[in-house]
Amino acid sequence: MSNQSVAAGVSLAGVMAHCGGSPVGAVELLVGAITSAPAAPEPYAALAELWQGRRSELKESLDESGSLSAVLARAYFLFLDGDMDNAVMALGSVTGVQPNVAWGAAPWFGDACFLGAVSAAALAEACLRTLDYGHDLDTEEMRERFAPWFHALDVVSERDPVPDSLAAMARLPRACGRYELSFALCDRADAADRVMWTAVARAATWRVMGDLDQTASAFETALLLDIANWSLYLDLADVRAEQGDFAAAASLVDQGLEYEPHEVTLRAAGAAYRTRLSSSSHDLSTLIALAPELANTTYRDLLIDYACAGPKLPRRLVAKARRIRKT
Repeated sequence: MSNQSVAAGVSLAGVMAHCGGSPVGAVELLVGAITSAPAAPEPYAALAELWQGRRSELKESLDESGSLSAVLARAYFLFLDGDMDNAVMALGSVTGVQPNVAWGAAPWFGDACFLGAVSAAALAEACLRTLDYGHDLDTEEMRERFAPWFHALDVVSERDPVPDSLAAMARLPRACGRYELSFALCDRADAADRVMWTAVARAATWRVMGDLDQTASAFETALLLDIANWSLYLDLADVRAEQGDFAAAASLVDQGLEYEPHEVTLRAAGAAYRTRLSSSSHDLSTLIALAPELANTTYRDLLIDYACAGPKLPRRLVAKARRIRKT
């Protein structure tokens, strides 16, 4: 029995017969049909019938399995049971693993009962799960596949405008190149209450778009909302460095260090920006000493590049710093 034949309307009895009466086998076959045609209603109808008749047996099997088919089936069964929050988070996990399938086209995902009950927090978490594996979503094909997600974001954010959740939601349309929707979610969040995370979401979107002035302005707004957040000083310092203003970058790092004096990332960034600004051998030596402690090697290498571009630095120290980039 092919996935296409199931999607075309083969009965549950036929599916069960094909699987030798195994409900788990039937789930796998029906999920295969959903994978081939996510919007077709027939496999979901068969799954609903199967869930109604073999719930306890299926629940035990699915709870023990971490397979993609088990998680997808669990998402639908949670929907049937009215647990919309866990249903959407499960669908987000499946989508994160395999975004090249339009899982959001499932009839239940656009159902008014679902959209009217799922919380903003759960939908936001589901959006984050779609991004877990770092797939490239900024293509026309992906934007088309994620259209049901964008609709859900619009409906739920209007009904349940929790600012922190909307700021998290904004990451999905940003990853898909739907910048206007990302900003719209931020606007809706600000209308409910102005919080730091919304300003950070705006900054991230402007940065992806390449507008460093707007990025800096958004981070400045975030700092006004959370003045003691050391990571925001570092974020803004990094933008100023990218703009070539290393004096401002170094000053911002110093302000962040007032709140978190032992934070290694701040200390390394400060050393790099001061080295670039004043060609200080002492600061370059400090950066070299701190570099092995930086977990983010891409950021470490960027700081080394900034520092080593300073004029009149000792060649020996520059060579020592550059060797770190090769490790």
